[in-house]
Amino acid sequence: MKQLSGSDNIFLFQEQKNVFNHVASLMIFDVSTAPEGRVRFKDILKHFDDRMYLHPIFRQRLANAPFGIDRPYWVADKDIDVEYHIRHIALPEPGDWRQLMIQVARLHSRPLDRSRPLWEAYIIEGLDNIPKLPKGSFAMFMKFHHASVDGMAGLHLASQLLSLSPTTAAPSSEQRTVYVDRDPSSVEFVSRAVSNGISRVLQAGKLSARLASKVVEIGSEQLMSQKGSSNPDEQLSFPKAPPTRFDTEVSAHRVFDGFGMPLSRIKRVREKVPGATLNDIFLAVAGGAVRKYLKAKKELPEESLLALMPMTLRTDASAGGNSIGAATVRVCSDIEDPLERLQAAHHAAKAGKFQAEKLGLDLFSKLLDTVPSFVGDFLTRKMLLQSLNMTVSNVRGPDVAMYLAGAKAMCLYPVSIPTNGAGLNLTGVSYNRVMWLSMVSCREMVPDPAFFIACMQEAWDELLAAADALPVIPPAKAKPAAKAASTRKPTARVAAAKKTAAAKPATAKTAATKTATAKPAAKAAVRKPAAAKKPVTQSK
Repeated sequence: MKQLSGSDNIFLFQEQKNVFNHVASLMIFDVSTAPEGRVRFKDILKHFDDRMYLHPIFRQRLANAPFGIDRPYWVADKDIDVEYHIRHIALPEPGDWRQLMIQVARLHSRPLDRSRPLWEAYIIEGLDNIPKLPKGSFAMFMKFHHASVDGMAGLHLASQLLSLSPTTAAPSSEQRTVYVDRDPSSVEFVSRAVSNGISRVLQAGKLSARLASKVVEIGSEQLMSQKGSSNPDEQLSFPKAPPTRFDTEVSAHRVFDGFGMPLSRIKRVREKVPGATLNDIFLAVAGGAVRKYLKAKKELPEESLLALMPMTLRTDASAGGNSIGAATVRVCSDIEDPLERLQAAHHAAKAGKFQAEKLGLDLFSKLLDTVPSFVGDFLTRKMLLQSLNMTVSNVRGPDVAMYLAGAKAMCLYPVSIPTNGAGLNLTGVSYNRVMWLSMVSCREMVPDPAFFIACMQEAWDELLAAADALPVIPPAKAKPAAKAASTRKPTARVAAAKKTAAAKPATAKTAATKTATAKPAAKAAVRKPAAAKKPVTQSK
């Protein structure tokens, strides 16, 4: 029996009728790699049953203290109804990409049953009208409560559940060891609550001393920065988020869509723009997407949107639970040129990380561990979410293919959480040489998810085309170029790129066309139906 941390419990405490805090993934599988060239539902049930003992999360359910006098505990159940947690459904005719996105959004809108272990999986068939998918492909939508896993823990869980070979044998039954718990009595709950309360009072004293020293340190640094110039990426600032459609209260209905960015093409951008990281490119594409979308709606603010960017604190992903900090970053939606936006995103990410580290990456999680849940909820809603428009996150996943009952996973789309005050969530996960990007929001904020993804796809195409238009950097000059690329002002190479792009419009267009990577395909990435892509000039 293990008690939830303050960070874990806040995801339970903040659930409302319009916000359910579970995280999920959508994977599409190619059955041609299975030993018999097919996969039956009972094969999937057996695959789960053979591996669920490898991680306690599949058996953990909540045990709540009476009258909410303390945080809940995880207790392990002996018997799990596998067929309750794993459901078998099919898309209606014609079974296209849009219907799959709608089905995933509906499933994501439903809460998990708190009386059972907090996870569900849906095997979805009827995908034969999605272009480029092999015949007989099926999808798996799987969700876990955020109280039990964060991004890295979720990917570690997937690596344990799935196999690395289509013919990997099931673990031996002799290796299975399952530890179960009994429900604690009311007396045990009360005694633990008293002990925990005393411990938190002591923690509060230490945390208060830490906060006081931080205030003094930050105040002195602010005075020093006012007296003399310093690195702009290493200055504390607390910008205010501009008002947008995304920072209001979300509805209970979700929308979802996504596409893929091959890591080989991301590498091309990094080679042409030394110093740019994968996270910088992700931020630049996210900023370009919201810029195009809001501009089409005639709602683009002059200032850049602000995003919450989670940062992992864990060294052991197998532990489960949540171990994350967060930084506030500008997505640079106020910059039209893709290369200038990439450079600005690099500085924005660096400044956001510096500020988070200066304040203390674990400070907020320590605070949630110490204060009562209702205080943590107030601080989250009033201090954190009110200064944001959206959430951006990317997590490194497995570099190799994974298999379910012999079927190869062709893609891995993350499905995360939009919440009140940050109703747009853009998340990326790298899997098998592709960065899979997803958009999750509410139906009222983004009534046209396919158009938003078209904006995101076009922002990526423009960035790749602009980078491809840059001259090749000789190896000997790569280091000086990296220094030039780190400046805020457009470099000579950016100006040269614009001139080259203007002189060769056909070449840039061809390059952009080749970057279109959407839905998963056999042994590669599947492309979204061409009909779903709409002109970015469309407004609604």
